Amino acid sequence: MMRIAFLVAPEGVEQVELTDPWQAVTDTGDTPRLVSTKPGSVQAFHHLDKADTFPVDQVVGDASVEEYGGLVLPGGVANPDFLRMDEKAVAFVRAFFDAGKPVASICHGPWTLVEADVLRGRTLTSWPSLRTDIRNAGGTWVDEQVKVCEATPATLITSRRPDDLKAFCTAFTEEFARAAKA
Repeated sequence: MMRIAFLVAPEGVEQVELTDPWQAVTDTGDTPRLVSTKPGSVQAFHHLDKADTFPVDQVVGDASVEEYGGLVLPGGVANPDFLRMDEKAVAFVRAFFDAGKPVASICHGPWTLVEADVLRGRTLTSWPSLRTDIRNAGGTWVDEQVKVCEATPATLITSRRPDDLKAFCTAFTEEFARAAKA
């Protein structure tokens, strides 16, 4: 059993992009943990409407990549925009790549990857509006339901949108399990 970090901002995460992957991790027997830039709770959204709140398990400044077997970056337009402005959140993301641990990101989530400067030489997908940002960061953008990029040092699993969640959850939980056995 491993712990999986879900990194989100205090506000703006797309709820289904948090809850479906969270359930997928739980279903594998692993332990999801909600990591954020502030203690308390995070406000999730259904597109632009407020949805549920979720309790934060750990503040990113107190988190260490060694505690986790993988990282999930849910989307939502505001969520990754807030995260990419937080130096500790960006450093936490970068540390997963430096440590060779798998990272999964969906929809707008790759904006944080752009800021962490971990996309050079990688192929990934995202919400289409991130295409230029990903290319400018040295990545190759593709329009695919799920893209698994095994460029070293860390595997990156990405998907475009909530409609891709089933395939995304299957792909990242398989990759996380494979990495745990390695």
